[in-house]
Amino acid sequence: MEISVIIPTKNEAHHICKTLRYIQQHGGPQIVEIIVVDGGSDDETVSLCKEMGVTVVTSPETGRGLQIHFGARQSKGNVLYFVHADTLPPITFSADIERALSSGWLMGNFQYCFDSSRFLLRINAFFTRFRWFFTQGGDRTFFIRRETYFTLGGYDPEHIMMEEYDFLRRAKKAGYNFAMLPCKCIVSARKYERNSWLRVQVANAIAFNLWSWSLVTPKELKVIYRQILR
Repeated sequence: MEISVIIPTKNEAHHICKTLRYIQQHGGPQIVEIIVVDGGSDDETVSLCKEMGVTVVTSPETGRGLQIHFGARQSKGNVLYFVHADTLPPITFSADIERALSSGWLMGNFQYCFDSSRFLLRINAFFTRFRWFFTQGGDRTFFIRRETYFTLGGYDPEHIMMEEYDFLRRAKKAGYNFAMLPCKCIVSARKYERNSWLRVQVANAIAFNLWSWSLVTPKELKVIYRQILR
């Protein structure tokens, strides 16, 4: 198994080095490359990543789905692992992914917890153990066999947010299911630190429903989401 770790970034200088160092330390020989796909950072993200010795490519446009797909097309591993710049996978993530794929799964994700002890965030983390569709996006990391990813068409570049939901919905319609592993990623609570817990929940609910019912375009959805959250 050869894993290509793909990380979309934009102005992540405060978080990316910790994430890269962690993956390099715990990924093991299964990691054949780490690709940082930058979406036009104007801070030190790119230079810091190059100093860390990882591959850095510049996406033609900004947008998480577009950036991830751009990185996937340039990767060489037979397994793709998509990680957010401020998220730390489980320490055993490489072995966990290999075990899941060896068991017959073609794709999957991990549960997660936050780097905060706030009670409400612990409640949020609790619900990541369930397979309910609306709990599957957001801050989860996601792994998939390369062949399966491209068979399903990959992440839609038009989805500058909600790209995970769009992909999983297409996978489900095509008859694919995903593993949900019990090991936990550690996700940054920075969004909740800048906004109230309630405000984030309202923003997420609005975004999910607008997307589910195709009431706005992905670009309009991102504008609305940014107007709600700081």
